[in-house]
Amino acid sequence: MKVTIENKKGLEKDLKVFIDKKTISGFMDEKYEEIRKDVVIKGFRPGKVPTEILKRQFGKAVYGEVIDKLLKDTTTKALEENKIKPAGQPKIDLKSFGEGKDLEYIISVTELPEVSAKGLSSIKVDEYVVKIDPKETDKRITEIAKNQNNFKDAEANYSSKMNDLVIFDYKGTIDGKEFKGNEGKNTQLVLGKDLFIKGFDKQLEGVKSGDTKNVEVNLPENFPEKELVNKSAVFECKVTAVRIPEEVKINDDFAKNMGAKDLANLKELISKQINDEYKNSLAMITKKSILEQIEKEKLDQLPGNLIEQEVKILSQGMKEDEVKKNQKSLEEQAKKRIKTGLILNAFGEENKINVSQEEINVEIQKQFRMMPGQEKIVKDYYEQNPAAIDSLRGQIYEEKIIEEIKKKAKTTKKEITKEEAEKILKQENENNIKEQAKLAKKDDDEKNKKKIDPKKKEVKTKSKETKKTKTPASKPKKVKKVSKK
Repeated sequence: MKVTIENKKGLEKDLKVFIDKKTISGFMDEKYEEIRKDVVIKGFRPGKVPTEILKRQFGKAVYGEVIDKLLKDTTTKALEENKIKPAGQPKIDLKSFGEGKDLEYIISVTELPEVSAKGLSSIKVDEYVVKIDPKETDKRITEIAKNQNNFKDAEANYSSKMNDLVIFDYKGTIDGKEFKGNEGKNTQLVLGKDLFIKGFDKQLEGVKSGDTKNVEVNLPENFPEKELVNKSAVFECKVTAVRIPEEVKINDDFAKNMGAKDLANLKELISKQINDEYKNSLAMITKKSILEQIEKEKLDQLPGNLIEQEVKILSQGMKEDEVKKNQKSLEEQAKKRIKTGLILNAFGEENKINVSQEEINVEIQKQFRMMPGQEKIVKDYYEQNPAAIDSLRGQIYEEKIIEEIKKKAKTTKKEITKEEAEKILKQENENNIKEQAKLAKKDDDEKNKKKIDPKKKEVKTKSKETKKTKTPASKPKKVKKVSKK
C-alpha cells in the first residue's frame, strides 16, 4: 500500500491510496481457497474444484468482497499511520479498480485539530458549602408531619367537616336500575380533596357515623363502562365511620416511621437532604463556570462538518423559519460546544479517564429507582438503542472529566447560608434569561442588517455536474467507520 497526502484547505485532506494488482490477486486467491472447501459443483469432488471454475462462477462476488474488506482495512491503516483523527466519516472515491487492475482511491477527510488541555491548569472554581440552620430543618420536618394522613375516631354524633375522613359503603343506580361497577365497600374519602367522582365528597359534608346519605353525581369520562359516561347516578352511602385529623407528634416514633433511627438521626438526614438540594444546583453553576473558562481557550480551526452536525442537533424540533432566524446564534453555540468538547476530550485522554461498563450499569440502576415499575421499559430501551448507551457513556465521561478538573483547579471554598444560596441561584437564572434574550436580539439585528444592506446583491452561479465514475455491479459499499475506537 502506498499513501500520498494532499492538503486541500484548513483541516481538509485528501489521501491518495494505491494498492497493486498483485496484492489484490493474493487476497482473492486466499478467498478462493476458503470457498473451495465448502462449494459443491457437479463433476468435482469436495475441495477439488479448480480455481478457474471458481473464478468463472464466483469471480465478481469474490472481487467485490475482497475490495470491500481491503477498503475498510487500508483506510483505517492509512489514517492511523499518518496520525489523522477524522472528524466524522471519511468519503471514499474510487479512481481505478477492476479485476486484474491496480486499486487506486481517494480518502477525503476532515481532520480533528490538534488540541491541548494544558490551559486547564489555570481554571478557578468556587466551591459552595451551604450551612443549614437547624430551624430550617425543623421547618421541613414540620411540613412533612402535616402531610401525614393521621386520623382518629370522632366523638358520637360528630358531623363531618372538610379535611375529615369519611368511611362508607355505597350502592349506585341509574334511573332506579343497578349497573356494573355500582358497589363499593369500606370506601375512604378525605373531604375536600375531590379524588373520587367530582362533587361526590362535598355531598358527604355533615354526615355522622351510621347515617345513610344519597349522593347524586354524573359518572366521569374515565368510567370503565363507556356507555354510562356522563349519566346521572344516585349512590346510597351508608357511613360506617367519621374520623378527624390528628396532629402528628414529632418524636422518635415518628422518626422511625420515616425510616430513621430516632428524631436526632431524622434531623441529620433532613439537613443533609436540604444541603444536597442546594449542593446539586450550585454544582451546576460551578460546572458552567468551568465550561465558560474552557470556551475562552484558543482553538484556531474547527471542522466545518462538525459545526453543521451540531447545528442540526441544536435545532431539532425547531421550525425552518426559526432555524433561519437563529442561524447565527446556533452556529456560535455549536462552535462553543465543539471546542469545549474537543478540549475536554483532550484532558480526558491526557489523564487516562475512561468509563467502565460497571459505571454505566450504576447509572441505569439510578434510572430504575427514579422510574419504579418501569424498569423493563428502561432496560429494553438501552438494550435496543446502542446510541442511547453511547450518549449515557458520554454524559458519564464528561462528568468524570469535570470532577477531575475540579480536583486540579484553584479552588476557593465558600460557606454560605441557605438565603445566600437562593440569591446566587436566582441571579444565575436571571443571567440565563438575559443571555437568551441577548442571543435572540443579535440574530434579529443580523437578519435586519441583511435585509437593508444595498451593497449586497444575490449572485446566482451555475455549477457543472461532477463526472461520476462508472463502477461494476460488484462495487463494494462505502466504508461506514474507519476511526480508531
